Amino acid sequence: MVAKAPIKQSPTKLSELPQEGHWGEFGGQFVPEILLPALKELGRAYREISVRFDFQSELKALRADYGGRPTPLYFAKRLTEYAGGARIFLKREDLVHGGAHSLNNALGQALLARAMGKRRVIAETGAGQHGVATAMACAVLGLSAEIYMGARDIERQRMNVQRMKLLGATVHPVTSGSQTLKDAISEALRDWVTNVPTTYYLIGSVVGPHPYPMIVRDFQRVIGDEIKGQLLRREQRLPDLLVACVGGGSNALGTFFPFVNDEKVQFLGAEATGAASLSHGSVGVLHGAKTFVLQDEHGAIRETHSVAAGLDYPAVGPEHALYKKLGRGEYVPVSDAEALEGFRLLARLEGILPALEAAHAVYAGVQRAKRMKRDALVVITLSGRGDKDLETVLDYDTQPTSEQAL
Repeated sequence: MVAKAPIKQSPTKLSELPQEGHWGEFGGQFVPEILLPALKELGRAYREISVRFDFQSELKALRADYGGRPTPLYFAKRLTEYAGGARIFLKREDLVHGGAHSLNNALGQALLARAMGKRRVIAETGAGQHGVATAMACAVLGLSAEIYMGARDIERQRMNVQRMKLLGATVHPVTSGSQTLKDAISEALRDWVTNVPTTYYLIGSVVGPHPYPMIVRDFQRVIGDEIKGQLLRREQRLPDLLVACVGGGSNALGTFFPFVNDEKVQFLGAEATGAASLSHGSVGVLHGAKTFVLQDEHGAIRETHSVAAGLDYPAVGPEHALYKKLGRGEYVPVSDAEALEGFRLLARLEGILPALEAAHAVYAGVQRAKRMKRDALVVITLSGRGDKDLETVLDYDTQPTSEQAL
């Protein structure tokens, strides 16, 4: 039997957002009844533990001394000149320890797991970065880590698989379904149902049943908080546009959320064309939450594709779904070829190899900056670095059209 949380009336403004895991009609807890006590326990523990001085102090120290925060806000001079429009800044989450924004959330949830007395941590991963971050967090905090990963993603992200194993994590290949992130999440949920008393499920994105979308958002908002402070100190103003890639949507929500009430700051999310649930999906339920889902007329989940494994997911976080519905955020599809163009642009012009996930945001951000005034400010969040994607890039046949102009 599936327990469904009541759906509340959709708000007309973001300031009217309801609490307890509902973003208008989206969110909720669509899970087997056996998980409801675990979710209630998690929500209560998060509310009580996350505000404690000792928890916040340790998290702050780990972020700084272990994770390398704050990350720089870099003015991309040559990329700006190439675009010929708005000034472009890059939020360098690729410089976080481990190479991606994923550590922000992994450290926070691993600390929470330890405080709850859960010594076994499970997680899912697509591109492997969340798996690596979970393995790192568990290693430094003395916890056991087991990672579920689709067999297809294991093949195209072999380097990250080896990193997880070297860090002491056990990697479980998932051979069901499309063998990607969707199926890895499903297997992790099955594990959690069986082992609730001893196990903490460390979800990597702003997806799943309440309270996970809220917890992940809160641990990732450090990205946007830093952007706001850094830009105010440097430019004495807020950005005109924030840009981030969107799969489940954690780095994007971490970037956007601190600006949600700054109405003049626009949000642009870059989805993979082959997994663009906000651009091409419809309202449905997946992995415990109501949101936009890629599904057929019968409600069956459609298979997705992206050159970036971390965007290869057929749904999106419920808070993004509300941003889309209310027009607070704009979400655009970016093709594989366009993402590769963004990758090569940043490599050639700024000497930075972005993750293919982030390359979607680079492409979308540059295209939008071209149409903006020269005194406008655009911030693109680089969610991760591209070392993990070099084989994919080298094997990809399509050459970006802009390469001829460089």
